[in-house]
Amino acid sequence: GSCKKAGLLLWRKLMPIVPYDQREGFIWLNGQLVPWGDARVHVLTHGLHYASAVFEGMRAYDGQIFKLTEHNQRLHESAKILDFEIPYSVAELDKAAREVLRANKLADAYVRPIAWRGSEQMGVAAQATKINLAVAAWDWGSYFDPAARTKGLRLKIAHYRRPDPRTAPAKSKAAGLYMICTIEKHRAEREGYADALMLDWRGQIAESTGANIFFVKDGVLHTPLPDCFLDGITRRTVIGLAKQRGLKVIERAILPEEMADFSECFITGTAAEVTPVSEIGPYRFAIGDITRNLMDDYSALVHRAKAGTAKIAAVG
Repeated sequence: GSCKKAGLLLWRKLMPIVPYDQREGFIWLNGQLVPWGDARVHVLTHGLHYASAVFEGMRAYDGQIFKLTEHNQRLHESAKILDFEIPYSVAELDKAAREVLRANKLADAYVRPIAWRGSEQMGVAAQATKINLAVAAWDWGSYFDPAARTKGLRLKIAHYRRPDPRTAPAKSKAAGLYMICTIEKHRAEREGYADALMLDWRGQIAESTGANIFFVKDGVLHTPLPDCFLDGITRRTVIGLAKQRGLKVIERAILPEEMADFSECFITGTAAEVTPVSEIGPYRFAIGDITRNLMDDYSALVHRAKAGTAKIAAVG
C-alpha cells in the first residue's frame, strides 16, 4: 500500500543521481577512447529523431564481462534487422568493451554498447547516414530496490502490449521498442510497484519492461515462447542452469489467468539478473527453492573465477 509506495520513492530519491553526461572517466567512441564529457552527438542526429539505434547491456563481474561475445553478436544482428551495418567487427567490439572497463578501473560494472545513425541525413530515409558506435561502462548495483528484491518484486499488469512481430522489429534490441516500456515502468512506479508485466498483442504473457519471466508449477519451469520479444541471453543461461539441475523447462504460450496456478515466479535479465517476483496484479507467489537455487547458480556462474566454481559450464 502507501508504505510500500513510500519506500520505493524513498529508494529512488536516495539513489546517487549524477547526470550521465557529467560523470568522470572514458567512453569508447567511433574507434577511440575519449574523455567522458567529450562523448557527444549533435541534436540533429537520426538516431535521436527516428530511433534508428540498437544497443546491448552487459555486466562485468570480477573484471570479466559475462557473455561478452554473445552480446556483441546480437548487437550486429540487431543492426542488420534495422537495415544498417556496424563498421566494427564483433572481435573489435569485444576489445573495445575490455578497454573501457580497464580505462575506468572497473571490476564490477554495467557495460553499454550502442550503435546509431548519425547527422548526415534528416528524414525518414537515412541511406547516407554514418553509423556511429559507443561503448560506456559504469558502476550499477541492483537494478531494483534491494529490499524489494529480497521480498520479491510487486508487478502491475501493463496497459501497452508487446507488438505483433509483423508490425515491429521484435527480434532486434532496438531503442524504439523500449518507449512503451518506459511508459509502463513509470505507470507502475507511480502506483508503488517495482515494474510491470507486459502481455503480447494476443493477450498472452510476454515479459516485464526489461526482463524475461519464468513461473514454477509442480517443480516444472514454464516460460513464454519468445516469438515477439527478445530471447534474452540471461534467459537462455538460466534455462541451461535449470536443465543442469534436472529441471524440466517448458517454453509455451501462457495466458494471464494461468498465474493463479503457479507457485513461484522470477524475472531474468542482464540488469535484473535473477530476481524473484511475489505479486503480479491479483496473483501471489512464494520465493521457493527453485527460485533460490537458480539465483545461487547464476551468481556462482557469473562469479565463477572469484568463487572457484569454474567447473560450472558457461551455459546458454
